[in-house]
Amino acid sequence: MSTSDQRVLTEDRASGPRIVTDPVPDLSVPGGAFINSSWQRNNLTLPVTDPQDGRLLGYVADSTRADVAAAVSGVQDSLATEEWTLWARSEALHQASRLLAQDSARFARLIASEGVKTLAEAEREVVRCVETLRLSAEAGSVLTGETIPFSASRNGHGRVGWFTREPVGVVAALTSFNDPLNLVAHKLGPALIGGNGVVLKPSDHTPLTSLAFVDLLLSAGVPAGRVAVVCGSARAGQALVTDQRVALISFTGGPRTAAKITAAAGPRKMLMELGGNNPTIVCSDAALADAVEAVVDGAFGVAGQNCLSVQRVYVHASVYDEFLRDTVARTRRLRVGSKHDPETDVGPLVSESEAQRVEEWVGKAVADGATVHAGGARRGAFYEPTVLTDVTEGSKVLTDEVFGPVVTIVPFEDLDSAVRGANSSDYALQAGVFTGSVETAFAVSARLVAGAVVVNGTSDLRVDSMPFGGFKNSGIGREGVRFAVEAMTEPKATIVNLAR
Repeated sequence: MSTSDQRVLTEDRASGPRIVTDPVPDLSVPGGAFINSSWQRNNLTLPVTDPQDGRLLGYVADSTRADVAAAVSGVQDSLATEEWTLWARSEALHQASRLLAQDSARFARLIASEGVKTLAEAEREVVRCVETLRLSAEAGSVLTGETIPFSASRNGHGRVGWFTREPVGVVAALTSFNDPLNLVAHKLGPALIGGNGVVLKPSDHTPLTSLAFVDLLLSAGVPAGRVAVVCGSARAGQALVTDQRVALISFTGGPRTAAKITAAAGPRKMLMELGGNNPTIVCSDAALADAVEAVVDGAFGVAGQNCLSVQRVYVHASVYDEFLRDTVARTRRLRVGSKHDPETDVGPLVSESEAQRVEEWVGKAVADGATVHAGGARRGAFYEPTVLTDVTEGSKVLTDEVFGPVVTIVPFEDLDSAVRGANSSDYALQAGVFTGSVETAFAVSARLVAGAVVVNGTSDLRVDSMPFGGFKNSGIGREGVRFAVEAMTEPKATIVNLAR
């Protein structure tokens, strides 16, 4: 049957007879979980809603420990019994890239409906995912091994050999809500091209996008046994990361959850992207108009719910007043509203409780002496883009990841103090520096502790082919297609003893 014939339906719970309807026909997915090569279409009890207004979009499975165990078993059996050559893997991912490009409008609407992105932001995510799949299809080149120079060792005499890169086995992929399509692709694409199988546990806020994406992968030729999707809350995730048959855990989320995962999972290969508290330094010779535009875009895109979001800006005192004035003016022009309105710049947070948390953090900063120059108000799940100054040292909006539309601007007199401030966080994902001097750019980039430094740009940049990750509490290992393929495979040596 086609996808449109097997939809996850929602119930009209108004008074009167029970009526099954599909309120978002173009967004429907074929089941509420995908386990052991089968779509689950019964006992779908977990509601999925639009965070901006609570509109019910559908139901998915609230997967049990038994469901997770069955999902891992199915993937493990496929790895043991079903050959899937590198050539076929590449062809399937290339086809998935083409299919996604053809179905981009539906996926963008799906992302914008269940997630936090505006329609324009969702469209850009789909374009990036098309690229991620293409890069994954081409990443088979990473799997080439090399000969081993046994003659370089005394006990290597009379031996020849080589190593290849082999799949680790079952990969557990746990993803967050803010990039519900491309984050999934950054885990599934590299895992599959590397010859692994994957059990995906998407965010319980945005499972529909993941289910639709796996349906697309199956249509593209990915064997049904090589991938599974379990849905639900912490119970499903806990069951997945503690299953001893899982060889590698790839997780995107916060450090507190990561600590729980590592404690529960025990010794296991880990890939973890754990967020950031990203700084940008604006020097006295910076192109201020460019810096203002980039900071506003980087701080308030996706309502700040982005691990690369600009959170702290250190501005040289000689240009501080001008930068602050222009940033505030630019911020006040942003339109906050419905994700589905093409004129909207900033949509909702993922829940009203998250907006309340941001409101509390800003309120505490203000109580401690901070000044609000723009924003600072909440309406339901929406929080206005907020510019702060005079924030006291130790305030959460400076030390922790806000994951909301809040940016703090700090003046500096000398570059050393700006670099010290930028490096003061326990996070070190990415950073930016604006300067007209090549010497300053190189010097500051060398001293900033971060997984990437963007010159004449902010932290809010990810090219899907680059190594992606950070130092300190920002994660373990690196994503980015080629680098994830390397992490999801292991070298295997073959040694031949020659006749003597």
